[in-house]
Amino acid sequence: MKTLTEKENKLQSVIAGYDRVVVGFSGGIDSTVVLKEALNTLGTQNVLAVVANSELFADEEYQKAVKLANELGAQVQGIQLDYLAEEHVKHNTPESWYYMKKIFYQSLNKVAAQFSATAALDGMIMDDNADFRPGLRARDEEGAVSVLQVAGMYKKEVRELAHELELENWNKVASCSVSSRFPYYTELTSTKVQRVIAAEGYLRAQGFATVRVRVHEQIARIEVPATDLAALIAEKAQIAQKLQQLGYEYVTVDLQNFESGRMNKTLSATEKKKVLVG
Repeated sequence: MKTLTEKENKLQSVIAGYDRVVVGFSGGIDSTVVLKEALNTLGTQNVLAVVANSELFADEEYQKAVKLANELGAQVQGIQLDYLAEEHVKHNTPESWYYMKKIFYQSLNKVAAQFSATAALDGMIMDDNADFRPGLRARDEEGAVSVLQVAGMYKKEVRELAHELELENWNKVASCSVSSRFPYYTELTSTKVQRVIAAEGYLRAQGFATVRVRVHEQIARIEVPATDLAALIAEKAQIAQKLQQLGYEYVTVDLQNFESGRMNKTLSATEKKKVLVG
């Protein structure tokens, strides 16, 4: 088994094989490690951080990503993506993740061409290969390079490396498209999306760093880790009042706790395979 040092050396070697790169940068820990290593390896003049904004992500996340990229010393370019204009995304079909990533990688490639980059890099890690990740298909079709995967790095190792590199967000909670808060085949609108963003923003401000507000028509189902469950229930009155003010008729707490990708459990193995292979 390779050590973290050996995997970092491999990561640097892969990046060094390119003259100029663009990095799809979300501000998450994975893409931050890629950006930092690219800057260290190729130099500021040969690296461009590309930060995407859309209705399906909180503006706060976009702003934080731009700020972090600037603090790392990177050149930064923001792009605006209209995911809801794509019918599969708008209707939240199981294929929506593929189409969102397709739009993202196509946009990343356009910026790469303008920057005269020899590669477009992303932050996919080894863990993603074991999950339902239709975006991997889009990545392969568009030719983006997941350098952390090439180096064989898992989330635990990425966090450890980020800590060694003294990256401020080494322990950052992962974020995800707000479309994941709705059951498949739910039509998404700006109003529905912004309501979730507001609800989760409020809960994070109350101290719940890891939180999801899953929506079932007029029901808001709150997921937090088991360690936060008692604190959430202790504040149930004011939380219910706030979320009802946002427009939810019922506010519930999920006793099964937070679980990333919970909505994917509704898909059969056949449905998942169809999405993954196209």
